[in-house]
Amino acid sequence: MKKTGLLMSDSFLEHDTGEFHPETSKRLISIQNLFKTKSYISSLPGYSPRPATEEEILRIHNSSHLKKIQSIQGRSGYLDGDTPFSPGSVNAAFLAAGSGPVLADAIHRGEIENAFAIVRPPGHHAEKSHAMGFCMFNNVAITARYLQTLGYNRIFILDWDVHHGNGTETAFYSDPDIFFLSLHQYPFYPGSGSELDRGEGEGLGKNLNIPMPRGSGDSEYKLAFEKLVLPSLESFEPDFILISAGFDAHGMDPLGGLELSTKGFEFMSFEVCKKAKEICGGRIISFLEGGYDLFALAESAEVHLSVLSDN
Repeated sequence: MKKTGLLMSDSFLEHDTGEFHPETSKRLISIQNLFKTKSYISSLPGYSPRPATEEEILRIHNSSHLKKIQSIQGRSGYLDGDTPFSPGSVNAAFLAAGSGPVLADAIHRGEIENAFAIVRPPGHHAEKSHAMGFCMFNNVAITARYLQTLGYNRIFILDWDVHHGNGTETAFYSDPDIFFLSLHQYPFYPGSGSELDRGEGEGLGKNLNIPMPRGSGDSEYKLAFEKLVLPSLESFEPDFILISAGFDAHGMDPLGGLELSTKGFEFMSFEVCKKAKEICGGRIISFLEGGYDLFALAESAEVHLSVLSDN
């Protein structure tokens, strides 16, 4: 069995956000160009996305949102003030949403142990009823529900994007079987993510926000991992781990105000992989979320992949 699968597709480049938008196809091109210089990556099993089915999407989103996305096929405009679309955006969004299920199937079949989905548009801001913050469908949430159909009932979602994953939190806020943990700059966009928000009903205690003050860096994240992230993983004992891997907490990122280094992302990746081997057979799927400095994004994504694949 190969250790790590990699999913990439030029179809994601067809989501054209315009010349001045930060979430641009240049992000994926910068990652692809760096990956081409790393010999180990060419030996990793490659996977192609498939469109998410309506059934998969409707486990997270309502029918009005699905119909809204379908209705903009082949058109250009804005879903909200932050989320533009182009003629290729709907196809890219369906493929991004279907990428996790492709990798979940591969892991379930025993082909690979973990995987990294280099997708766009990103997903963690997308809510049940609407697109938001560059996101059209919630890719990681759709995958969590898909994994449950395969028998992986307890899912741990770790979101280290600089922005709080509001859409993912909302999707599972009362669910006792899905633990959502987010480290994010706070206060910051989208305004949610208070440490007081711990879940509700049967899901109380299964939602953990770790607000990071502006200027926080590697030492603060290391402390948060040791005191909160790793103990939460241990106590929850998931069957599977999903990562919303945004790299915009990097100190070079133009949108965020945190000071993580590439080494900081390497540390977090290593600690999660180590814990995953102990508690869930190493089963991890990572999804690209944010990251807007092209150099820092590519470097951090490559370090994350190198840790996943033991290279």
